[in-house]
Amino acid sequence: MIVYQSTKQGFREDVFSNEIDKKILDAYVVHLGRQTSRNEILSWKNSMSYMDRILEDPEIPADSGISIEFQIPLTSKRIDFIITGQNEEQKEQAIIIELKQWSSAELTHKDALVKTCFQHGKSETTHPSYQAWSYASIIRDFNQVVQDEQITLIPCAYLHNYPKDNIISNPCYEPYITEAPPFFQSDAQKLREFIKKFVKYGDKNDVLYKIENGRLRPSKQLADSLSSMLQGNHEFIMLDDQKVVYETALSMIRKAKPDKKQVLIVKGGPGTGKSVVAVNLLVETTKNNMIARYVSKNAAPREVYAAKLAGTLRKNKIHDMFGGSGTFYDAKANEFDVLIVDEAHRLNQKSGLYQNKGENQIREIIDAAKCVIFFIDDHQRVHIKDIGDSRYLNTIAQSKHAVVKQLELSSQFRCNGSDGYLAWLDNALQISDTANIKLSQDDFDFRIFSDPNELRHIIEEKNKKNNKSRMVAGYCWNWISKKETAATDVNIPEYGFAMKWNLKKDGSTWIIGENSINEIGCIHTCQGLEMDYVGVIIGNDLRYENGKVITDVLKRSGMDRSVRGIHTLIKKNPAEGLRIAEEIIKNTYRTLLTRGMKGCYVYFCDKPLEAYFRQLLATPQQKEEATPPLGQPQDLRIEAQVNDDVKYLDYLPLYTLKAACGKFGEWQEVEEEGWVRVEGMGKLTRAMFIIRATGHSMEPKIKEGDLCIFRAGIIGSRNGKIVLVQHREHYDFEIGGCYSIKKYSSEKKSDSDTGEWRHENIVLQPLNPEYQPIFIREEEGFVVIGEFIGIVQ
Repeated sequence: MIVYQSTKQGFREDVFSNEIDKKILDAYVVHLGRQTSRNEILSWKNSMSYMDRILEDPEIPADSGISIEFQIPLTSKRIDFIITGQNEEQKEQAIIIELKQWSSAELTHKDALVKTCFQHGKSETTHPSYQAWSYASIIRDFNQVVQDEQITLIPCAYLHNYPKDNIISNPCYEPYITEAPPFFQSDAQKLREFIKKFVKYGDKNDVLYKIENGRLRPSKQLADSLSSMLQGNHEFIMLDDQKVVYETALSMIRKAKPDKKQVLIVKGGPGTGKSVVAVNLLVETTKNNMIARYVSKNAAPREVYAAKLAGTLRKNKIHDMFGGSGTFYDAKANEFDVLIVDEAHRLNQKSGLYQNKGENQIREIIDAAKCVIFFIDDHQRVHIKDIGDSRYLNTIAQSKHAVVKQLELSSQFRCNGSDGYLAWLDNALQISDTANIKLSQDDFDFRIFSDPNELRHIIEEKNKKNNKSRMVAGYCWNWISKKETAATDVNIPEYGFAMKWNLKKDGSTWIIGENSINEIGCIHTCQGLEMDYVGVIIGNDLRYENGKVITDVLKRSGMDRSVRGIHTLIKKNPAEGLRIAEEIIKNTYRTLLTRGMKGCYVYFCDKPLEAYFRQLLATPQQKEEATPPLGQPQDLRIEAQVNDDVKYLDYLPLYTLKAACGKFGEWQEVEEEGWVRVEGMGKLTRAMFIIRATGHSMEPKIKEGDLCIFRAGIIGSRNGKIVLVQHREHYDFEIGGCYSIKKYSSEKKSDSDTGEWRHENIVLQPLNPEYQPIFIREEEGFVVIGEFIGIVQ
């Protein structure tokens, strides 16, 4: 997602007119659906003025591409500034510039980390060169079009307020400085020369749009990459706060002594990379011959990791690397150099099958190691016996006279990198109030189904690609099939829906089992793990009544151990018992609803709760609409009609030229000719539409009959872009009307009286040299309807 895009000329005009910060903000609100801080707006205004001066050089082509706040696919990270164009050999280039307003910094002894001042005071952060390099690397790793078309990514950093010293340019950061050179306060000319070295010609082919809409490589999952990581390969590049946590943890591990224990508490929500950092720490410490162990209360992550490593390591080696949290009550003091405790919110008071061993798992773990790293999410307590809480962890660590540090992971790497989805979910479940009242389809592929069979069908279809999509549910149904193998468990009779619970065959490795798409999982087989698409059935333990999302623990299965004893607690202390029950039920669904990396599809047993969630979607869906009916072919080129649940997610509308210009130019109500399935174009939005090309003037790029995808609402300059236009005073003989698909170019001139920029002339240029350009002298009656994105393949 690109917040702002223009050419160098258009960008400079926006800076000159003092509108650049407003235009970026307007686009930010449109694309992200939320406001940002005043400080970020001021930083845009300030930094963009510096970049304007850099780009003043006429040797940097006027039609170079400028992109601001480009969101890296599948993450919540945004790149400050990108310049695109072609080098001397006319190969496509993208210069990634990390902008910093720092005026000072301090060295640290940690790899790629520096210390600088922020609003809240001094803290450690990644070196600007590392940051720029890591952003370029993650795009290069995941974007197929960058690899296939050999687009060169060139990272650098510009610290325009920073006087050159021996801190940022210190030799200890040399590996990253070499990859992404930093430029300082006095380096404006050097940065200009750097840009000119790579961008000799303008952006003829919309490099950033190709990157944004290009096909992504299959997303990596931690379990699949574990074996490679243990062999020394760097499978996951740690970004920003992940790198800070990782290096801080290594530093504390090195300092730890039996009489000076070190404890690091790392807080982070779903998808913030807790497990990625944890496993990286396990790999690094094991490589350095330290006695280390990955610890989790939940067996599922350990068993999945062990299954993935089977055949690559000896069984006893795997056993030594992974262990449960209930095995340290009789451990020797300081037996381990480091214990890495993932999902620490699941720790219990006592251990053993009957909870009769040991005194306190947190104390026992700290006693057993010189250094302990706890990864925790205070909103993932899902069992009545869970005692993991960041404040409680800190209290116990302090009582052990340990050196305690707390850090937080905030960047999102699941749910399509959407921080907005997590905030929206907390608001929707009424866990906490956030500003995210409505969820846009641009944020995350979240869909509601009124029939659980349709939900199951689409998850099965998604699973056919790579066996990484699953069905899960709240524990509201008894596990009958445990004894009666022919029986089904999760039954919704009014729809004829019936599935078995998991665990019969695959046990804790259900999430990677070959046939587990035929079973339905629960919180205990997926917490701490992830999948591409998750289908969630929300039972009657969560309902909507009188404007409130309420929980009903009585609707939980009597076989559910996670709330065993809650009824006794409610009798003794009703307020506290009901509070704990509500926390467990809401946290359970929050966890289930955040397992999907690419999408989350939901069925609600409680229809008022379904209606409430539909109202919180930016585009309300109709109750009866879901996926195409079972058995309907999915590969038809044009459908007369599709259901709303797949519109603008899998399908785009097909319009005639006249209809498209009416709908997007004059905002009339017009009928679609049909709907076309679109793949490989990145995230679809409601601003996108399809028209069928007529004629030959745009050959060879666009041929007659091609189904062309356009996007309405262009932000920034149109120069050099292929656009759909309406021009009432002109007639395109090829198309036979006042509409055209042409390459747009214009020249602007400043009005000496008003200081405003106006078009001196606009040229609509065909790509086929046999056709003549169209010249627009008068802008009245001229409208740019949309920008060409690509052709449906």
